[in-house]
Amino acid sequence: MDNSEQLAAAYLRSLGFSDIAYEPDGNVPPDFLVNGRIAVEVRRLNQNVKSRTGDTEGIEEAFVPIWQAMYNYLPTLGPNAQSESWFVSIDVRRPLASWSKLKPLVRNALLQFMKSPNRQALSIQITQNLKLRLMPAGSPASSFFLLGGGIDLDAGGFVMAQVLQNLTIVIAEKEKKIAPYRYKYSEWWLVLSDHIGRGLDAEDRLQFKQLPTLAHSWDKIVLIDPSNPSRAFEV
Repeated sequence: MDNSEQLAAAYLRSLGFSDIAYEPDGNVPPDFLVNGRIAVEVRRLNQNVKSRTGDTEGIEEAFVPIWQAMYNYLPTLGPNAQSESWFVSIDVRRPLASWSKLKPLVRNALLQFMKSPNRQALSIQITQNLKLRLMPAGSPASSFFLLGGGIDLDAGGFVMAQVLQNLTIVIAEKEKKIAPYRYKYSEWWLVLSDHIGRGLDAEDRLQFKQLPTLAHSWDKIVLIDPSNPSRAFEV
């Protein structure tokens, strides 16, 4: 089981269920079968964005590759000069070009900065959706450039808006996935490990109930708090 499935299993046990079969039909939906009749699909609810191909991907899945590429690449630009090192932070917005296209642009900008006789903190707009912010390191490191931080400009936003937006994405995605298997069981639940609203607080839950009902075909949709899977909210 992955982490979301472990959390879902804990949630189901908190309801008093003991007959919980994991992947009863193999590596196809549902993820769990409860009491031999309730099919349960599980997923992580996180912020999603559109990739360059138009597919949906998680915020963290989209940000990690550019972060890792920069982390590995910066030390290759050379050792510190005159006992001097600089932090490079990245501001990212999507759609973001591939690293193969960004790499020469990053290289040219940073090498030009290295050659500057009067280096000062500054920001460099590499492309419309990638900006580098350079700040002097407090003490020299082994390389001239170090990855200092990053801001994902597509992340954040009002919690309720993000929950609703990504619920819509996940519901449609999961309904498509279970369609060929739906005939097997009369009752289907969707249990989501909520990494946006963390199961929502009391005020958000009240606000959610006042919104128009989400259109879906599930018998039950549940958001669970990843830090406490027994703390759940039925959509």
